[in-house]
Amino acid sequence: MTYETALGASTRETITLLGHDLADDVMGEVGFGELAFWLATQERPSRGQVRVFEAVLAALADHGFTPTAIVTRLTWLSAPDSVQGALAAGLLGGGSRFLGVTEDCGNFLHAVLADVERPADEAGWDALALETVRARRAAGAFVPGLGHHVHKDGDPRTPRLMQIAREEGQFGPHLELFAAIGRMHHEVLGRTLPLNGAGVCGAALADLGLPLPLLRGFALLARTAGLIGQLAEELRRPVGNDIFLSVDVNNVPVPPQPWSGGPAPRSRADGGAQRSTGDHLPLIDGAGAEDGP
Repeated sequence: MTYETALGASTRETITLLGHDLADDVMGEVGFGELAFWLATQERPSRGQVRVFEAVLAALADHGFTPTAIVTRLTWLSAPDSVQGALAAGLLGGGSRFLGVTEDCGNFLHAVLADVERPADEAGWDALALETVRARRAAGAFVPGLGHHVHKDGDPRTPRLMQIAREEGQFGPHLELFAAIGRMHHEVLGRTLPLNGAGVCGAALADLGLPLPLLRGFALLARTAGLIGQLAEELRRPVGNDIFLSVDVNNVPVPPQPWSGGPAPRSRADGGAQRSTGDHLPLIDGAGAEDGP
């Protein structure tokens, strides 16, 4: 029995990766971002593709004391002998409220584009965006990537990533539709919300032709670097114990409140706002309950 792979393979004398000699052709010659892209697609990216991809990784790497960062620091506090456990704890928290918006937005835009003819001009994209937002509102659903809990007046990563994609000839239909949604959604919602960084990253990754089922994986790849940074700072300026003690000494006993069934109560963390996979469009700006990735 044989097991085929185009990725890494070894003999007694050599190691190959993607059909190249690892030591001679890859190490010191291929940057990590380029390699990650190459591994996922098994096609070597252009310089423009690498620049956009690495801009996405930079945009998603770290956003301060988010739940993923806090749980990483607290796990390190509890198990300082297990750096892998601390990193894994943070990565396991990458879901529908934090980091998952990248995947949600990329898949959403791709699904819309799969059923329509691509517009030929900005007016056509605006019309498609208007139709898309109206359909989502009618369905009682929200638009992934629209709204942010901090950057109410605009996420600075969004225009920058769009600029880089244009400069590199990588501004494709997913970004076109996402930009048009940013221009047109106020006509349906009656207010203007920002296009968030997580959403634009999903659109950019989809335009790069990366596998849609792996979009969250690229967000996690970026966040791994950020979590390593969180642990490095925890070594120098620890706050994990302060976070633990703050909760421990400030807890207040209350009478038991048995759950009577039905939907679980919403947490204070999102202010009662919908989750990034939520159901109610009117609360969409609260659904920026992603950390900015």
